[in-house]
Amino acid sequence: MYRKPVPPVLVVIAHGSRDPRHAATVHALVRRVRSLRPGLRVETGFLDFNIPSVPGVLESLAAEGVRDVVALPLLLTRAFHAKADIPAVLRDAPAQLRIRQAEVLGPSPLLLTVLERRLYEAGLTPADKSSTGVVLASAGSTDPEAIAVIAEIAREWRRTGWCAVRPAFASAGSPSGFPRTGDAVRELRALGCSRVAVAPYVLAPGFLPDRIARGAAAADFLADVLGPAPEVARVLLERYDAARTPALAAVGA
Repeated sequence: MYRKPVPPVLVVIAHGSRDPRHAATVHALVRRVRSLRPGLRVETGFLDFNIPSVPGVLESLAAEGVRDVVALPLLLTRAFHAKADIPAVLRDAPAQLRIRQAEVLGPSPLLLTVLERRLYEAGLTPADKSSTGVVLASAGSTDPEAIAVIAEIAREWRRTGWCAVRPAFASAGSPSGFPRTGDAVRELRALGCSRVAVAPYVLAPGFLPDRIARGAAAADFLADVLGPAPEVARVLLERYDAARTPALAAVGA
């Protein structure tokens, strides 16, 4: 009798945080993914601070007899965690697991949709776009690829009609040349934008998003984080579907 092939288990890999809001947001997003794809097994593992750990999840799956896994970094850019930390963890996974690492979530037009909706939820309207400057505030990175992606997102978003869009980083010490959030707010004021809004390009609350919020004190509007938005869940499934194809080589192969 023909049996339908079992799809690979999706293991969502989150960074983890001491802030309990982080894990709560990750779990809410995973629940959203499950609701969009009934029948798909979705597990969550954390690199640090929270449980279950990624190695623990992979060992449990192997003990159950699972063979195929798609590991999806819950990250917005391909920086150190996606390029080094996560591949290292996956290489140490039980040998019987066939693991494919999916691409990170960004960039994606769906994420821009969420960013814009969060601004409207904060009080802006579409009629405000041409007179409003937006700070695209991300956590920060020293990785040139990640820096270039953030800069391009800001350029693309500006073309949709905002007065201006300035990328900014919450963390210091980056070679990007991007200002900190508060400095970017002041730049947009000086540019002549009638109002300034800060849009956090981060997935969940935590230490750096709180720093973004403090930097947004002089802004007129502060949007919420991306969170468990349905569009974010759809991006996760897009990345999963792309990674499960045979064309993507298994990790460590």
